[in-house]
Amino acid sequence: MSTPYTVRIAEDPADREACFAVRKSVFVVEQGVPQDIEYDAYDAVAVHVLAVREDGLPLGTGRLLYGEAAAEKTGGDVSVGSLGRLAVAREARGLGVGVALVRAIEEAARVRGLAAVDLHAQTHALGFYERLGYEAYGPEYPEAGIPHRAMRRVL
Repeated sequence: MSTPYTVRIAEDPADREACFAVRKSVFVVEQGVPQDIEYDAYDAVAVHVLAVREDGLPLGTGRLLYGEAAAEKTGGDVSVGSLGRLAVAREARGLGVGVALVRAIEEAARVRGLAAVDLHAQTHALGFYERLGYEAYGPEYPEAGIPHRAMRRVL
C-alpha cells in the first residue's frame, strides 16, 4: 500500500523546520552524524524541498545549492548545482519519496539554468543514484565518518 504524499519547495519557516527535523532523525539520530556539522551556513541560501504526507507528516527532504554556494562542492563550476542532505524518514522508505525529492531538486536546478547536478553519495546509496542517471567519479572519501563518492548527472 502506498502513502499519498506531495513534494514542494520549503519556502516558509514551518516547512524549513520540518526539513531540519527529518534530517535530524535520519542523519543525527540514525547515522550518528554530529549535529554541529549536519546544519551549516548553506542552509540559509539553499533551496529546500520537502515531501509531506496528506496529513502533513514530513516524510523526506533534500536541498539544492547553486551559484557561489555550490562552487566549493562543484569545483568552482557555477553551472553545476549541488544536491545534498537527501533524507527520507524510516517509515517512508520504499515509497518513492527519495526519487520524487531528487527529481524536484533537479527541476529546481533546471529552473535556475544549471547544466548538471553533483552530489556526495553515501556509498551504500550509489545504486539508487545510478538508477536515476547519476555517474560516480573520483575516489571514495569519508564525510562525517561515512564513506562517500562524488556523482554527477547532466541535465
